Amino acid sequence: MTGENINSNDKMTFPAVFYKTMSRFGTQNAYSFAGEEPMTYNRAGNHIEALMAFLELNDVGPGDKVAILSLNMPNWALAYFSITFMGAIAVPILPDFSATEIRNVLEHSEAKAIFVSATLAGKLEDCRNEPLTTVIRIEDFSIAGGEAFNSSGKPRKRYSVQENDLASIIYTSGATGRSKGVMLTHRNIVFNAMKGRLIQWTDENDRFLSVLPMSHTYENTLGLVLPLLSGSCVYYLRKAPTPAVLLPALAQVKPTLVLSVPLIIEKIYFNKILPSFRENTILNTLYTIPVFRKILNRAAGRKLLATFGGHLRFFGIGGSKLNRNVEKFLREARFPYAIGYGLTETAPLLAGANPRKQVFESTGPRIKDIELKLNDPDPKTGEGEIWARGANIMQGYYKEPQLTAETITSDGWFKTGDLGALDQHGNLYIKGRLKTMIVGASGENIYPEEIESVINNFRYVVESLVIEKKGKLVAMVHLNMEEFEKKYQRLKEEASEKFEEKKQELIAELHQYVNTRVSKFCQINHVMLQPAPFQKTATAKIKRFLYT
Repeated sequence: MTGENINSNDKMTFPAVFYKTMSRFGTQNAYSFAGEEPMTYNRAGNHIEALMAFLELNDVGPGDKVAILSLNMPNWALAYFSITFMGAIAVPILPDFSATEIRNVLEHSEAKAIFVSATLAGKLEDCRNEPLTTVIRIEDFSIAGGEAFNSSGKPRKRYSVQENDLASIIYTSGATGRSKGVMLTHRNIVFNAMKGRLIQWTDENDRFLSVLPMSHTYENTLGLVLPLLSGSCVYYLRKAPTPAVLLPALAQVKPTLVLSVPLIIEKIYFNKILPSFRENTILNTLYTIPVFRKILNRAAGRKLLATFGGHLRFFGIGGSKLNRNVEKFLREARFPYAIGYGLTETAPLLAGANPRKQVFESTGPRIKDIELKLNDPDPKTGEGEIWARGANIMQGYYKEPQLTAETITSDGWFKTGDLGALDQHGNLYIKGRLKTMIVGASGENIYPEEIESVINNFRYVVESLVIEKKGKLVAMVHLNMEEFEKKYQRLKEEASEKFEEKKQELIAELHQYVNTRVSKFCQINHVMLQPAPFQKTATAKIKRFLYT
């Protein structure tokens, strides 16, 4: 395939980028499941063209919306590019959306067709109304009672896709409430991927292992479009990334780049690495001494790198704040981690650094060729709302002109809603969400996220949420009861009241632990147990609005 039926001048559109890569790396591996034979860029291109012809047969054309509700797989990429190459608009839907949320997205976006994976098809039972007329099984591109997919098909029309054409409407699963349809152009996404590649250079020898949902802008831009720029190969998992699935995949793929969220690496540290030190009396003692802690962490880092396949050179962390102690471990372990910052509305990257330039607790400097500023900074702390302007800023919220006008100023500044600070070198430090900030009795700014990071370092705490109730700070805490019960198994079996006493002692100890480590105005008034895990977004941020 040469791309003759698409205007593929050297510009920031998906077809232009794809055909440029195909001309250089057509025989290189492009997409694969872990442990299976990858398809080349040439083969992927042929499939994309055949899918475009298939969409034409099903009455899809430029400007139409086509949804994708699927787990990660090579065919996800093919579906996404076939939609966008013909000037239609992709509507990726997060797999963990409920049937009601999915119906709302399909109705609001007015999707005409949908690619769906077999495991998620049941969520579409109540979604077969106009204009949705075509449901395509993404595993083999078959369609019930419709035209059979012809893998050698060619589109009949010539499509001219422009940089400012809409490529995607991504519905957020935000931590603060209602989903919004973020309109991203070809230029928004390709520009952002190009700037991401300047932070961490990639080439045709790189192997990405994809573990985050492709329907989230973080994985979509940096885990799909960025590797396309460099002719890299992306590998996917056939099942959810549990240890039993992930460990063999890491050994098979030996990835050079992985994109992640804090929860993944935090679980590894708190559930595997830290207990390995604590369960040995001598190591536990040594771990409290900085010089020995660094030696132990370095040894643990070598093992961790081997677990990841031994070739990892970039482990990206984004989506929410990384636990301070975990980051300290990663630094001392010399693990190649890097933290970035962005939002769906910014396609997503706004700031980031590579592992060699990572600054402790910072998300790094702004990406090249955008503007970043702190609006109305506090004269004492220098903290202010982060505003951004550049080619990666969304067109707006779909069908929400008023909300768009409230979020993007008349001169193009996007208000992130995040509070941050900048150091003298331009490195950005995220303090918390403007909406979640609590104003103390004497006017102090209290960031719940900072208190939560202290709570989460306490043994047996899995996650926490700090909220305000009647002017007091309350910590909702989800404990690792399995670990706690293991320690006090005998008490639980012999006397339940004794076991309950131990639990209350732990809560009292936690209360004291936190209040001796935070400032006076951040003191916790009450600790309450959260029996079930908190509900989370696709990037593992707690959906705060459900609990406040």
